[in-house]
Amino acid sequence: MVFRTLTILGMVFVISACTSDDATTDAGMINVETREDITDGPLDGQDAYGMDQYALDGPAPGSQQDLVVNVGDRVFFGYDQYNLTPEAQRTLELQAEWLKRYPSTTITVAGHCDERGTREYNLALGDRRATSVKNYLVGLGVDPRRVTTISYGKERPAVLGSNSSAWAQNRRGVTTVD
Repeated sequence: MVFRTLTILGMVFVISACTSDDATTDAGMINVETREDITDGPLDGQDAYGMDQYALDGPAPGSQQDLVVNVGDRVFFGYDQYNLTPEAQRTLELQAEWLKRYPSTTITVAGHCDERGTREYNLALGDRRATSVKNYLVGLGVDPRRVTTISYGKERPAVLGSNSSAWAQNRRGVTTVD
């Protein structure tokens, strides 16, 4: 009888030693399967099951991806123009609301041009475009210290090509989270 009891206890011990239950790890250890801190619950950015909240819910709030996906990061201009179209104004109104939600976020607005014109002319036009975007955002209540501008002129095209479609996509102002 003693031999039988010891045999059963030995088998239980061997079986329990072979199974891997990360939930029974020592306090302070990380559960590898769920990336959960055993003592404190889920890690930051995770739900109760250890799943990455941002992967489930979308981009991280206040990030460049959040701006692009939920608001839009660019506005477009007409040929040789730096005035804002009604569509551009709507996009910038959404950007201003987004910036008000994330008051510590700073941005850079880059002005771009199509390939036509001289380098110097396009740098100046890109600067006027970026400044136009900044001024509109400031007019909507965004602190001007949170917005910097830069002009790339024709040096960084979004689309390569020498046609009206490519040119239209390259005449733009792009907002980037710093």
